[in-house]
Amino acid sequence: MTNAAPKISIIMGSDSDLPIMQDAADVLDELGYAYELDIVSAHRTPERMMAFSQQAHTRGIRVIIAGAGGAAHLPGMVASLTPLPVIGVPIKSRNSIDGWDSILSILQMPNGVPVATVALNAARNAGILAAQIIAAGSGELRSIIDYKKRLEQAVIEKAKKVKR
Repeated sequence: MTNAAPKISIIMGSDSDLPIMQDAADVLDELGYAYELDIVSAHRTPERMMAFSQQAHTRGIRVIIAGAGGAAHLPGMVASLTPLPVIGVPIKSRNSIDGWDSILSILQMPNGVPVATVALNAARNAGILAAQIIAAGSGELRSIIDYKKRLEQAVIEKAKKVKR
């Protein structure tokens, strides 16, 4: 992680979400973006969630990645309280309905309260999207361009191995 002040906040409802949400942190490390990582439960610490959501932009945060399983209210509640873009990561938890409860809870937001939603357990994509949002706003797209080039090269190398 860089020494710069974090512009991206990665939050989750429980420490059981960390194995999935770590993927967002890992890709941000790879891309060189500073972030903060925390547990903020919509149901067990609602006042903490409200304070976090209302104050994140005053601390220099520019994008919030919020992961949640089950009822998955965290991304939507945060989005209702912050002026920042929120990226929701639906997580298939142990008490989940095959992940669909989380997906629909995050995806089906009412007009006026948008949450960008990635695929089930796709925290890595959330990290990439957060970096793209920051890069687009700052004009510093080089890390994203280089990352996508590495993805392209990996596919080309795999294709060479498979092609007959």
